[in-house]
Amino acid sequence: MRAVIQRVSEARVSVAGEVLGEIGPGLVVLVCAMAGDTDDAARALAAKVAKLRIFRDDDDRMNRSVRDAGGAALVVSQFTLAADTSRGNRPGFSAAAPPEEGERLYELFAGALADQGVAVARGRFGADMAVALVNDGPVTIWMEM
Repeated sequence: MRAVIQRVSEARVSVAGEVLGEIGPGLVVLVCAMAGDTDDAARALAAKVAKLRIFRDDDDRMNRSVRDAGGAALVVSQFTLAADTSRGNRPGFSAAAPPEEGERLYELFAGALADQGVAVARGRFGADMAVALVNDGPVTIWMEM
């Protein structure tokens, strides 16, 4: 599983003008299931994201997790994280999990993150989504399990 995590002051995801998910302070997690990913990888990534200490403490150091900070997560499927740009100018996406498996692992990841005590809002798998966010910091981190 691959993810790009952004610390945000607010974020929302919409499809055709309808807001599907919206959060205040927290994380936007763009997540991609890769071919061969397992349920354990989805759960491990969720646990890592929940514990990632990228929120400021009282000394203004990044020392608190999203749970510690009382934040939420907006989880958005993002198959383009599987892009292979090693040849030519058109990215290839064959490393992404097939759509059915990708959706299942996306839902598993979002549920596992909620099980970690993080309030979770979601986008819609496979939809053409508009994601609006205010990156706080900016803090943007790439992860892979």
